[in-house]
Amino acid sequence: MANVQSLERALHLLNTLSDYPDGLQIARLSEQVGLSKSTTHRLLATLTSMNYVTKDPDTDRYKLGLQTLYITRNLINNGNIPKTARPYLKKLSQELNETVHLCVEDKGEIVYIDKIESNQTIQMFSRIGSRAPMYSTALGKVLLAGLKDEQLDQFFKNTPLEAITSHTTTSESKIREEIQQIKAVHYAIDHMENEEHLRCIAAPIYDQWGKAIASFSVAGPIHRITTERVEQVLIEKVTECSRVISSQFGYTTDAAQH
Repeated sequence: MANVQSLERALHLLNTLSDYPDGLQIARLSEQVGLSKSTTHRLLATLTSMNYVTKDPDTDRYKLGLQTLYITRNLINNGNIPKTARPYLKKLSQELNETVHLCVEDKGEIVYIDKIESNQTIQMFSRIGSRAPMYSTALGKVLLAGLKDEQLDQFFKNTPLEAITSHTTTSESKIREEIQQIKAVHYAIDHMENEEHLRCIAAPIYDQWGKAIASFSVAGPIHRITTERVEQVLIEKVTECSRVISSQFGYTTDAAQH
């Protein structure tokens, strides 16, 4: 039983640290988890030795270590969403010769879980496992459009709307207005809102209940992803790909809320 209790406490430490990207000092961490400093220190020593936790020598803050990232990546790679969606996203990328991203929502942000590079000389700097704001990305906005009203209210309550670029919309009312439009058309566009000189068009992946469980995007520099190309080609391609992938998860046009 003692071993089980230690495991539960160690997992509680990891869960708590996951909420603090900048880390916590041991006194604050022990308060958060309700353990004595000595017990917390002993558990951290074990987790640090196994690279699940790392300690910043300058600030004495403990953070999640690389081993947690490896586990996350393996979970993502073995997950059903990337495995199911990848053949269709790869085909989309090849047809358009543009980079395609796949992401999910986690704690009010998007997390990239797959990426298919194009053959273009200019490559995207995004990487699997990295995060980005929801309000400034097309990938995030289509997922925001899938939230219930109370969930959306909570998102805005917890999320500072900071300008990422000079094109980022930081007005809650304007973002809410855009979300209503996205609900009607089932795609979103960001025009240099998260990265200068980059335009993206994204669509959701729905499950059998009509819940947006992931999103994907076609992204590229504005000289390739032009407004004309978006309107004449990409909207149709992306929304059709969304329909096909969503159907693999049991989605139909009669699904709830869509």
